[in-house]
Amino acid sequence: MPSQAPRPSCHALLLATGAAIAAAVLLGPARAEAPPAAGADPAIERVLAQVFPALVRVDVVMVNGDGGRLTKRRGAGSGVVISREGHVVTNHHVAGRARHLVCRMADGEEIDADLVGTDPLADIAVIKLDLAGRPAGAKPPAVAAFGDSDAIRVGDRVFALGSPASVSQSVTAGIVSNVSLVLPEFAWPFTLKLDGEEVGELVRWIAHDAVLFGGNSGGPLVNAAGEIVGINEIGLGSLGGAVPGNLAKAVAAELIAKGRVDRSWIGLEAQPLLKDGRERRGVLVAGVIDDSPAAQAGIQPGDVVLAVNGRDVDCLIPDELPLFNRTVLGLPVGAPASFRIRSAGGAEKTVTLTTMPRERTRGEDEEVRSWGMTARDFTRMSALEHRRPDTRGVQVDSVRPGGPCTDARPPIEPGDVIVSVADTPVDSLAALRRASRELVADREGSVPVVVGFERKRSRYLTVVKIGREPPEQKPGLARKPWLPAATQVLTKELALALGLAGKQGVRVTKIHPDRGAERAGLQVGDILFTVDGEPIEATQVEDAGVFDKLIERRKIGDTVRLAGLRAGQPLELAVVLEPPMKAAAELARHKDENFELTIRELGFEDRTARQIDAASGVFVERVEPAGWASLAQLALDDVIVSIDGKPTPDVATARAVLQDAARRKQRRLVFFVRRGIHSLFLECEPGWDARSQD
Repeated sequence: MPSQAPRPSCHALLLATGAAIAAAVLLGPARAEAPPAAGADPAIERVLAQVFPALVRVDVVMVNGDGGRLTKRRGAGSGVVISREGHVVTNHHVAGRARHLVCRMADGEEIDADLVGTDPLADIAVIKLDLAGRPAGAKPPAVAAFGDSDAIRVGDRVFALGSPASVSQSVTAGIVSNVSLVLPEFAWPFTLKLDGEEVGELVRWIAHDAVLFGGNSGGPLVNAAGEIVGINEIGLGSLGGAVPGNLAKAVAAELIAKGRVDRSWIGLEAQPLLKDGRERRGVLVAGVIDDSPAAQAGIQPGDVVLAVNGRDVDCLIPDELPLFNRTVLGLPVGAPASFRIRSAGGAEKTVTLTTMPRERTRGEDEEVRSWGMTARDFTRMSALEHRRPDTRGVQVDSVRPGGPCTDARPPIEPGDVIVSVADTPVDSLAALRRASRELVADREGSVPVVVGFERKRSRYLTVVKIGREPPEQKPGLARKPWLPAATQVLTKELALALGLAGKQGVRVTKIHPDRGAERAGLQVGDILFTVDGEPIEATQVEDAGVFDKLIERRKIGDTVRLAGLRAGQPLELAVVLEPPMKAAAELARHKDENFELTIRELGFEDRTARQIDAASGVFVERVEPAGWASLAQLALDDVIVSIDGKPTPDVATARAVLQDAARRKQRRLVFFVRRGIHSLFLECEPGWDARSQD
């Protein structure tokens, strides 16, 4: 981790809990340590002669979206020169968000640098020294060479070079303790994520006990021959972890060649084989993303992958999963690939699919000052995560308090997606910037702009006054009985923008499917002025409850007449009022004392507010800390689809399965759950004997 201002030391407990691992994953607080002196030891002399001169301290100014601004902070990490042209390899978390880079060389010279490319999935970045800016006659930078990290063995001597706490370059020594380190299963969900990318999906670290502190990140791990065999990245208690040199070398070469790393994506999520499964070889398919190449090829959760392009694959333990992921990610992009599969039913087949380019999980934050926000474009994966049909639109990441977005009525909030500006579709940040420039060109003061945005599954219009910064207020809503639709107030600004100056009422933002409002023909975008001839006296955001109160005065089962406009034409509809949908507190639930979790029926709010689209299953409402369900990694908001292959469409069925397992003291249960757009199998292993002794 880039070191910052020194602070008290903080180390993970020797007892390896998930929380302790999370706290120690990126190299923590720094403490200076002097480099060993050169002596009679040939290995140390080789390291000091061949690598130490190429070691650099990377001083960086990095940015992060917060409060509607790209906030800046200073940090420092390490790197090593790997080419005569001045290419330096370091970590993504050191330089990947850099806006300014300066490298301090081993002899004290400071050289500006530029970011060449970065790969958060491997946590590797390449920067390039500005050699043209050096004084005439300056010596070329020293260069270090990569060795073969696959040749490293447990017990080998290694040396960690870097700049802990931003001090001058230093060297520490140790031995290799593990050549294929992965974060343990019980560390979930405290995994190493960088800009949305799961580093452990690809990397198996080289673990060693050469001392590391904050600021060592990005520095080389060197063997006794004076060759780079790793790039130091993480700290786990007294152990350090390095990205294997062969992986770092390959990523760096691709970044230098084209500024990016091309990988394949097929939409398949894998995990090790289940312990009690009948399969003894292969890789278990945990989930398949809808409409992905894997889904189109017919691969399903529960299938077992036996071979990829004729090459056998295996994953019996978590340590082997990154190897399978590398195989899939390394497939030629856009080319056909064959997968030999054994289905859950036992049938074996070979399917062919065409890979797609793997985009980053999350786009980069950008600041749009005239709007008072930071935002990002969608990537394919982030669009899938947010259940969007494509990557069009701009995702709001943060907003500035009192800025134009928060001043709008209704306000634009983090997580909203801007889809149009002044009736012009906005597909990307570039399009939003372009539209903004055109709207404010040759105009002074604030410019009111009609903005279309989406929040969850509702579509809204608002007016953003670019450049104006008063505060916002948000009213509460009431609802009883129920008109199965959602609305927004026709504010004075919005009415004026829509050519309805002086009108008052509401605009329909959402229609709940298969309910009375939809059957009556009500549509999103309809403008409503009256209820049974009574005017809807709403002209400002604070009037959001006016329409609801008009509905509340009726009775469930009453037919109300709604009048207004649709696309500028008169509209009149009759809608039958319905009883409100059950709240979560009214739904059937079961608290299971044996497995230490609470489940309940899926409710209306789960499918709307939480956007859970599982066809059936039971909702995980609570998981007791350190209980059996928690140890199995069940989480709040999971939907249990089946247990041991038995579908659990409702609480009664799930309760019966759990109680039967407890009665028989079943050694292991397998939960198949949906988690957002993902699905996975979780093994629960309750300790019945220990429980019976309580």
